[in-house]
Parts: sequence; C-alpha cells; structure tokens
Amino acid sequence: MALRRLRTGIGKAVALAVALTLLLAACGDDDGGSTSTGGGGHTKITVAALPLTDSAALYIARDRGLFKKEGLDVSIQPVQQSIQALPALAKGQVDVIASANYVTFLQADEKGTLDVRILAEGVRVAPHMMDVLVPKDSKIKTVADLAGKKVAVNILNNIQSLTLNAILDAKGIGRPVYRQIAFPQMGPALERGQVDAVHAVEPFDSAIRGELKARVLLDGGSAPVQSLPISGYVTTWKFAAEHAETAAAFRRAIEAASKIAAEDPSAVREELPKYTKVTADQAKSIGLPAYPTSADAAQLQRLTELMQKQGLLKKAVDPATLLVK
Repeated sequence: MALRRLRTGIGKAVALAVALTLLLAACGDDDGGSTSTGGGGHTKITVAALPLTDSAALYIARDRGLFKKEGLDVSIQPVQQSIQALPALAKGQVDVIASANYVTFLQADEKGTLDVRILAEGVRVAPHMMDVLVPKDSKIKTVADLAGKKVAVNILNNIQSLTLNAILDAKGIGRPVYRQIAFPQMGPALERGQVDAVHAVEPFDSAIRGELKARVLLDGGSAPVQSLPISGYVTTWKFAAEHAETAAAFRRAIEAASKIAAEDPSAVREELPKYTKVTADQAKSIGLPAYPTSADAAQLQRLTELMQKQGLLKKAVDPATLLVK
C-alpha cells in the first residue's frame, strides 16, 4: 500500500510537471518567473521541487512564514526529477530548483548548458537516508556479492552510482551494473526480478522495505560518503545577478528553515506527509539526511573531486565560484 501511495503521488507530480511544461510553453520567451508586485517590493519566485526529504526546508520555510518574513511569495511546482525543470530554469521560466542533484547541474555548467549558481545547500548524506536493498530471499548475502549484479538507480551516472561506487571502491569490491529505473518503479522491478538490488532514497527506501520486506544490504550513507553534499537550491547566474536582493532573501529563508530541520528532526517528520505520500506513522521512522545551515565550499569540493575521479567532470571545479554570497 505504501508503495502504491508513493506511485500515485509521483503520478500527480508528473501531471503537475506536464502542466508546468504547458504553462511555460504558453509563456514563450517571456523573461523570467520572478516579478515584483509593486509597492511593498514583494517578489514572486517559482521553485521546482522533488517530493523527497531533500526539499523539507523549502516546505518548512513556506509553512512557517519564513518566506513571507523575507517579503517573498514562493510558488512550488512538483517535478519527478530535477532534470525535468532544467530547460525551464535555463530560460528563466523557473527561478530555482530545489533538491537539485549537484551531479546533473555541475555537468550542465561544465558543458555550458547552464550557468549554475548555488543559492543554498539542500542536504548532505547521512546514515540510511538511502540504502541498497535486495529481496528478502536474495542469494546476495554480502556487499561483495554485488559485483557484476544489476542495481537500479534513478538516473545513470549520477549521485547514487557515484556514492555507491565510492563505498565499493573503498572496500575493494567490484562495481555492479547499473540500470536506470525511476524511484516509484524500483519496488515492482525488484519484485519481478528485473534487477538484483535497488539503491533507493527515502521515502521510497522505507516503502520498499515495508511492502516487500526487502533486506538492507548496505547503508548508502556510510563512509567515505557520509556528510557529502548531494543536492541544493540551484539557480542561474542571470537570476542571481539581476535579482541579488531576492536571491539573498531566499537563501536566508532556506537557511533558517534548514536550521529548524537540523535542530528539530520532528519538524521534518511533521512536514513530510504534507508534500509526499508518506503517512505520519511512516514519517516517524524514515532515515533523514543532514540539513546544513550554510553552504560550505570545502565540503562541496569533496563532491566535485569525487565526480572528477569517476569521470563525471572533465576538469577541476572551484565550488566557491558557484556559491551566491
């Protein structure tokens, strides 16, 4: 049931994403989604976001009035993958992408597809915020058994394979063969035997374990990737430059919300049922990521160096140049 609810929720998210796409198409080449409402300097911002634990600070900021305190009117558009909103961000039709996986956006920046700026960090890796799961009766008994096996990830050559490769390399274990399967379909794929294991993030991790009694083979948040930055609130250089005060106000609101999330995990657990299909009971036990209260270029460099080592970036990147002050 939990998995079905999650699939239904993602179905709705996809419908909203399609609606967003049609709306943006109707806008044509209109300049940007950020507009001033006049007298009070109130600013409208459109944020595309995934229904993941990564986005918790965004919803805390909305529901606790932190955006309003900064004079912002924030509209949230759900999407299934942050990459879906990338074209709209590039055209200025979406102002910010929340829970944006850094791998995709750093690669887009290197290729010149997008001039990326990071407004605020989203989350960092924490224990059991994502796990490698196998069927309860699987013949895969140890992590070493993963070598050469088929493992599902949401997007190929991205944060899941990046972190899992790093863990396996540190253990001297051969890598698996990755298969791209969207999070909502990982459970059915595992049940049908289409893959040997899945690398699932919350809330899908808990749903698959609950419905299929899948077994945790490996904590995807273990060393050497613990505390690694994996997602953030991403915008473009153009937006950050043309709307500097708005960008700064948005960052302050998100960092204030992240502080709440970091100091009081119950705030996140209370928020999750509002924007995901996780029930209040399920939210009590979900493995949460770490919510940093400020961006750290040194920590981000851990990620860029790991990406370069695994061939996901061709040259070194100085993350400090991407952070919006």
